Amino acid sequence: MDRQNLTLMTDLYELTMMQGYFSHKDQNETVIFDAFYRKNPCDGGYAISAGLEQVIRYIEELHFDREDIDYLASLGIFREDFLHYLSSFRFSGDLYAIPEGTVMFPREPVIKVIAPIMEAQLVETAILNIINHQSLIATKAARVCYAARGDGIMEFGLRRAQGPDAGTYGARAAIIGGCIGTSNVLCGQLFDVPVKGTHAHSWIMSFPDEYTAFKTYADMYPSACILLADTYDTLKSGVPNAIRVFTEMRRAGIPLTFYGIRLDSGDLAYLSKKARKMLDEAGFPDAVISASNDLDEYLIDSLKAQGAAITSWGVGTNLITSKDNPSFGGVYKLAAIRGEDGRFIPKIKLSENSEKITNPGDKKIYRIYEKDTGKIKADLICLADEEYLDSDDLELFDSLEPWKKTRLKGGTYRLRSLMEPIFRGGKRCYTSPKVMDIRDYCQRELDTLWDETKRLVNPHEVYVDLSRKLYDTKIRLLKEMSET
Repeated sequence: MDRQNLTLMTDLYELTMMQGYFSHKDQNETVIFDAFYRKNPCDGGYAISAGLEQVIRYIEELHFDREDIDYLASLGIFREDFLHYLSSFRFSGDLYAIPEGTVMFPREPVIKVIAPIMEAQLVETAILNIINHQSLIATKAARVCYAARGDGIMEFGLRRAQGPDAGTYGARAAIIGGCIGTSNVLCGQLFDVPVKGTHAHSWIMSFPDEYTAFKTYADMYPSACILLADTYDTLKSGVPNAIRVFTEMRRAGIPLTFYGIRLDSGDLAYLSKKARKMLDEAGFPDAVISASNDLDEYLIDSLKAQGAAITSWGVGTNLITSKDNPSFGGVYKLAAIRGEDGRFIPKIKLSENSEKITNPGDKKIYRIYEKDTGKIKADLICLADEEYLDSDDLELFDSLEPWKKTRLKGGTYRLRSLMEPIFRGGKRCYTSPKVMDIRDYCQRELDTLWDETKRLVNPHEVYVDLSRKLYDTKIRLLKEMSET
């Protein structure tokens, strides 16, 4: 967890290919690789980009220590001249990316690497590892928060995460996706995000009775007094004892600033409605009712539909692991090679599956917003040398069914270029915002989506179109490949 140099966090074939490039190609040959994904996670309508700051740190620390070189030498497959080259290795290329917290869609580059071929090849595994994980958890968190309809979501998954890194960086991503806090104290320290929590059933069980446990906790934490009410019997014991403690606090003149109960088992809809009535009748209408217990977006959505009186949710396992969709599926593909004249020669990958055919060339992305609503109309992937003005008429077409066209009149839409330069010539030129600022930005990004795209089941697809120039390039390459 504390190792900053992650250079050997790579697949072996990245290094064996690097040695092949070193021996048989011009090691300064500049190429373009795109990192992108093909399908939204959880069968959703969008994804949230996350993990860029960790990619930046990885690139900045990229070098082979003496012990790294010694280990590679011990494998017996790397030549001495190649290992000598690695001893002074640094990333010298350019990197562009969609900023963290941005809504994104399939097939558009999340990260674009322009670098000498060996450098661009080496960074593949780590970039995918970092971006795939955090983007997955940020997307899952955004879905959970959408289901909660404005209620606060707390990330409680550390003990169920697949290891310390997944728990800590997953919590970071969950905050970006919309969670208001995390139980993970290390995440709070590293990324300056709110840490939140209550107490466990063991706290109640360690005292002679439930009332004494509640009273002791309230005396210690009067301004953050959320009492776990289901250790013995929620409605006959837990809620009455909580009400007794709240009443004593009020009589003692202790301000009830943030207080309430947490439910962690049973029929949460039924119990929360009964508990709400009991708290209201006792004079505590502003007492919080929070809930946990294997929640996800679908269960929260169902509980909301049933009228559950829950306004705060602790979500653990199903969020931190994205249990129903545990892999993001991002890929990293060669898109272009710089020719002798300095221009990039587009490259394409073919496949029996049409969705796996790549988009060639040096590309950028425009996001198109409806001017009157501010909502996303479509995304347009085009070649890097193409320029568009939102004062001009714009024709969009479906690249799979190109006879389907939409014409946007100039002045009725707004354009935004999505990708930002992160490294130029191996030097960082981008400053990452703080995590809570990324979270705020992500909420604004989500507001640009139509509700039909955010719905949990069968969402509306946002179109990702190709420019005419890029489309023609792709068709030309496909034709050339079919004729060889």
